[in-house]
Formats: sequence, structure tokens, C-alpha cells
Amino acid sequence: MESKKGLVMIFIASALFSLGGLLIKMIPWQALTINAWRCGISVCILLCFAKATHHKLTMTPGVWAGAAAMCLTVSCYAVANKLTTAANTILIQFTAPAFVILFLWLIFQERPKKLDIITCLLVFAGIACFFLDGLSAGNLLGNGIALISGIGYAWVFLLNRIPGGDPLYSTILGHALCFVIGLPSVVRETEYSPRIVLCAVLLGVFQLGLAYVFFTTGIRTAPPVSASLVAGIEPILNPVLVALVLHEKLSGLALLGGAVVFLSIMVYNVLRARAEAAEQPLPETETVSS
Repeated sequence: MESKKGLVMIFIASALFSLGGLLIKMIPWQALTINAWRCGISVCILLCFAKATHHKLTMTPGVWAGAAAMCLTVSCYAVANKLTTAANTILIQFTAPAFVILFLWLIFQERPKKLDIITCLLVFAGIACFFLDGLSAGNLLGNGIALISGIGYAWVFLLNRIPGGDPLYSTILGHALCFVIGLPSVVRETEYSPRIVLCAVLLGVFQLGLAYVFFTTGIRTAPPVSASLVAGIEPILNPVLVALVLHEKLSGLALLGGAVVFLSIMVYNVLRARAEAAEQPLPETETVSS
């Protein structure tokens, strides 16, 4: 039951995360400026949440490792959104479940099953389509940075597996690092219209702050692979919002790569859920004698 509640919270968080592509595209600032603004606001919200829930600060190597993963994820996401399409960015980042499987195997010695291996191969084939498209469309650098974001995002889903890990404070410290890194870029910006500031505030409050309140709460009880797959709502909503408002479109090859990545992971999720249900023991029933 607790794992189901955790997955619902991951779903809500992913819906809020999906606002990122559109809002970042609507702000003319440098990527690190945008990231500093949204992370600074997010830190304030998450610290209030930690105080309200009496969550004690722990400063362990595991927390700092998680903070580094979080900083890498959100920074690369913001930069990639400025260099390539929002759809490319989020769909490439959505390769995270394949890296979760890979890291569980290489770091935590959890041998992958046949389905895991097939899914990883299909996901990496989808990635290849994005990079072939990037060679012709000039998005190669943005696609590469989006892939780094996906690798960092995989580690975010493994925060509970890191000894001494604390998802909430890893997120707070990671966002604080992003704020510090982006400060030099912030002071160089000159355009602060009400619309731009409003978009930046919305990013910080909803797309990071409240989203990570749900995310860090849900990730405590949600299985890492299932959680990363439930997050599939984000790569659907994110490019749809950008396409509707800003009319940004995917090329044919990028669309093929996105379809391969998304469908592979969704099919994997369904098959895995069925396998887990089949492995659960049936409840005992009473026999009635006549």
C-alpha cells in the first residue's frame, strides 16, 4: 500500500516537472540564470517542508553524493533545453530507467533479467536516433547534455540505495549548489520584465519546489525502477505543452527515437508489473466441508 502511495506522488511530481520545457523556453535568460532562480525558490520551499515535517538534516557522504546527482540532473536539463528542442531534452532524459537497470547491475550487483537487457538495448537504439538527428539538425551538443541529465536522473531514483542517503536533503543541497553555480550568470542579466519574472517564479514554485516535495516523499517507498517508469507522464506532457504554445516540432528521426524510447519503457513497465503480480502468493482460502 505504501509503495502505491509513493508511485501516486511520483506521478503528481512528474506532471509538475512537465512544465519545465515550456517555461524555460519562454524565458530569454541564460540557462544557468534560469536554473539559479528556480533552484533558489525551490530550496526555500523544501526547507519549509523539512521544518514542517520535522525532517532532521543529515550530512553524510551519501547525502552529498545524492546532491551531486541532483545538481547534475537539473543543471544539464536547463542547459539542454536551450540547445535542443524540449522534446529531445525530455525524451533523452527519460532514458533514466535503462541507466537505473545498468547501475543496479554494475554497482549493486542486481543481475538484470532478459527483459531488462532487451529494454536497455532498445532504449539505447532510440538514443542513437536522436544523435543521428543531432548531426544534421545542429542539436548534437544539446542532445549530449540531455543524456548526461538522464544519467544523473537515474542516480536520483537510487538515492535510497546509497548508504546514508536522504532524498530530501540531497535535493535541497543539490538545488543550493545549482543556485551558487548560477549566481555569476544571474548578475549579468538585464531583462526583468513582469512576464519573465512570473515564469521564473512558476518554475521555482511548481516545477521544482512543490514537484520535489511530492517526489522526495514518494521516492522513499516507491521501487526505483517502477518510480522511474511512472514518471513517463512527463515526456508526454512536456513536448505537448511546448508544441501547443510555441509550435516546436520533432523531426522524423527524433520522433522515431522518442517513440522507441517511450514505448520500450512503457511496455517494460507493463510486463514487469504482470511478472511481479504472478510471483505474489495467492491468499489462503478456507475450505468448507459438506
